[in-house]
Amino acid sequence: MKGLTVKELYTLDETIAKDIFDGVTYPWEVLPKIGSFIMELGKTLSEDEYEKRGENIWIAKSASVAPTAYINGPAIIGKNAEVRHCAFIRGNAIVGEGAVVGNSTELKNVILFNKVQVPHYNYVGDSVLGFKSHMGAGSITSNVKSDKKLVVVKTPEGMLETGMKKFGAMLGDEVEVGCGSVLNPGTVVGSHSNIYPLSSVRGYIPGGSIYKKQGEVVEKREETV
Repeated sequence: MKGLTVKELYTLDETIAKDIFDGVTYPWEVLPKIGSFIMELGKTLSEDEYEKRGENIWIAKSASVAPTAYINGPAIIGKNAEVRHCAFIRGNAIVGEGAVVGNSTELKNVILFNKVQVPHYNYVGDSVLGFKSHMGAGSITSNVKSDKKLVVVKTPEGMLETGMKKFGAMLGDEVEVGCGSVLNPGTVVGSHSNIYPLSSVRGYIPGGSIYKKQGEVVEKREETV
């Protein structure tokens, strides 16, 4: 389905991980590759711009990392990124340029494009967040089904099998997720869409939409002056 493709969801020039998407149709296909990709990419990063700290952890010299934050490799923290107090980066994480990882936020097996914000008590696992996407306080990705079965993506054209047990959310560019929302396993949100606070979201939400509640998704209207 066209709306779920990498090409439709993301501006690839807005991530240091652009090459991981080569030959990929759907963004979740890169999830098993993130760790090995980081280890190869890290070796190529400029020592003038990045400092290697610990095993397979590269942090841009311009990034701000709180002394109370914990980062486990492999991981790359991009230029001018901010990793705040008590952030927990569990590994296999790429934090884009100018991105914000907030207080008590946990990341695991993720790609955050440039200027992504996960600033307050978020959990983001097995997910890809597009350029300038933002998760409101307390919103999380749920990445494993309660019955532990393989994740499928529900679309208007039917079910897309992913073959994956762990799959959180794919957020396109400039997606806004409201506070306290849960993005259930296999959620894909098209670019420039908004999710109302306290939502429980699953399946595919088209780009340029407003998700109000299950069964009520409306197209954004152009504001007129």
